Amino acid sequence: MDMRRFLEIMHVAERLKDTPRHSWTSGGRRESVAEHSWRLVVMAWFLRDEFPQADWGKVMAMAALHDMGEAFTGDIPAFVKTGSDREVESARMERWCGELPVPYGGELRALWHEMEALETLEARIVKALDKLEVLIQHNEADIATWLPLEYELNMTYGDEYVAFSERLQALRQEIRNDTVEKIAREGGEHV
Repeated sequence: MDMRRFLEIMHVAERLKDTPRHSWTSGGRRESVAEHSWRLVVMAWFLRDEFPQADWGKVMAMAALHDMGEAFTGDIPAFVKTGSDREVESARMERWCGELPVPYGGELRALWHEMEALETLEARIVKALDKLEVLIQHNEADIATWLPLEYELNMTYGDEYVAFSERLQALRQEIRNDTVEKIAREGGEHV
């Protein structure tokens, strides 16, 4: 690959470091998309023994690249993201993949489509961990950063995405337990 083109791709990837998410860190600042993606990769790495039949190279690539579209659209929280928002993100990713050098554009497009379809084990793992990472981050953040709707959302969000795995359901339940404890400790008026 031409090194100038490589740097241009890295400049797009850097946008994720500078794109804030709806979530806050435990230190009291907005989390970046890149930080969310990084921890998703870490989660996948530590859970790889739970799914020995999965292609972990693909899982790790999906985890690292799953939010690349947000380099173009910014982060739109799931509870306000519309079909139109998804279409814009998808179209922008399609265009960017078409601009990437061979074989990277085709590989990224294939990963993107696989993640969107949620038909493979790898895509389902990444989607489930993506949802769970958000919940973990919310539990780590100051409850003052939560919107009123997030009290209930933290109890139910992601449930349908972990349904395929008893182990991920168990993780979801542990996160839910943390949410209940956090609300009882820090947000008693919402219990």
